[in-house]
Amino acid sequence: QVQLVESGGGLVQPGGSLRLSCAASGGIFTINTMGWYRQPPGKQRDFVARITIGGNTNYADSVKGRFTISRDNAKNTVYLQMNSLKPEDTAVYFCRVTTTQRTYWGQGTQVTVSS
Repeated sequence: QVQLVESGGGLVQPGGSLRLSCAASGGIFTINTMGWYRQPPGKQRDFVARITIGGNTNYADSVKGRFTISRDNAKNTVYLQMNSLKPEDTAVYFCRVTTTQRTYWGQGTQVTVSS
């Protein structure tokens, strides 16, 4: 069983930056894709970014040029650097990790962008 621990959320003013982290531990199989999703209040959970084991990345159009996903395979950790944050980025951000066995979700971390 893999556990995911997210950190780095919080309150930030528009135009500010935050860095999210998600560390995987316990029963580690080969981790393939690591990614982030977000769920704004009252809305569905949507894709934000993903990174493969080889380092290939994909982003939602709404965050391209502002967010950067990266990973440290030695630490089984994925990061999301979020710059130029906007109020519409406000959401609960969830880490998602796919191993050779199954897909795991983190518990979510709140990001609020407000002045």
